[in-house]
Amino acid sequence: MDNESEYVGNEVEEVSLQNKIPKFSNTHYTADGSQRAFVPLLKPDTLWFNTGTLCNITCKNCYIESSPYNDRLVYISANEVRGFLDQISSRKWPVETIGLTGGEPFLNNEIMDIIESICTREYLLIILTNAMRPMMRPAITSRLAEVQKKFQNQIKIRVSLDHFNEDKHDFVRGKGAFQKAIEGLEWLSQNGFQIAIAGRMFWGEDELQSRDGFAKLIAEYGLNIDPYDPNELVLFPEMDMTKEVPEITTSCWKILGKKPAEIMCSSSRMVIKRKGANHPVVVSCTLLPYAKEFELGNTLKEAESPVFLNHKFCSQFCVLGGASCNPSE
Repeated sequence: MDNESEYVGNEVEEVSLQNKIPKFSNTHYTADGSQRAFVPLLKPDTLWFNTGTLCNITCKNCYIESSPYNDRLVYISANEVRGFLDQISSRKWPVETIGLTGGEPFLNNEIMDIIESICTREYLLIILTNAMRPMMRPAITSRLAEVQKKFQNQIKIRVSLDHFNEDKHDFVRGKGAFQKAIEGLEWLSQNGFQIAIAGRMFWGEDELQSRDGFAKLIAEYGLNIDPYDPNELVLFPEMDMTKEVPEITTSCWKILGKKPAEIMCSSSRMVIKRKGANHPVVVSCTLLPYAKEFELGNTLKEAESPVFLNHKFCSQFCVLGGASCNPSE
């Protein structure tokens, strides 16, 4: 993977401080001419696959705009996934975890073949789902139960539950969504799956208030989740494209007390397939599938280049928000 000091010395071109540029418009420099922060791929331990942006519901403020009509990212096939698993081996990436996200992954008609291909190669697998009707179809639950018995602790399923209050969750996802998600969570728990919940910091509550509220919900339904473990109850900061956020410069690392190794793109990449494309491509992270400037190439080898933090989400979500989609962060 790239050495940070070498990359700065060899690749970054100088820019005049007198020529102020709009924020987030230049890859290498911020609006005031400071060197933009970037993150080398230091230890790629997680590879994500977006299984397609179609979803059974439309949520308010969905960062990827998933819906029953959004097919900007089409269904990835089991063969395409297996091709990238082969590349992990050939590139000798130290990948431990494969993640599946969407859209709603269980709408992809090859999802169970994808799941079995990943588990057969002994990776840990995390699946992000709303746990609603697509997952709860008998054809899916029967195969999921079989896979769980065969591969046991290799699979974790993270269910989106925006709030512990039914009305607030349904405000985001539509009336009746809360109870359907709870039914899915109960089924997963009763069938021995490792489960987690992904909530949102959206209503002005602090983290402890949110965890306490989820703790009561988890106890009420007897779910096998520790609400005070950040890997089992993941609370994401809200992403607002209209909000003014600062750009991140190389000097920010010291000011904020952070290191590039703490940022998600130092350890993961995501594979997507755009509508009309002949093949999948690799992008920097799960948050920026549509931003072409964060498309790194067709292969994992091409995706080993550093990522410049040239988007609002890089600042708002990852650096300042301290959040990550990776399961162990």
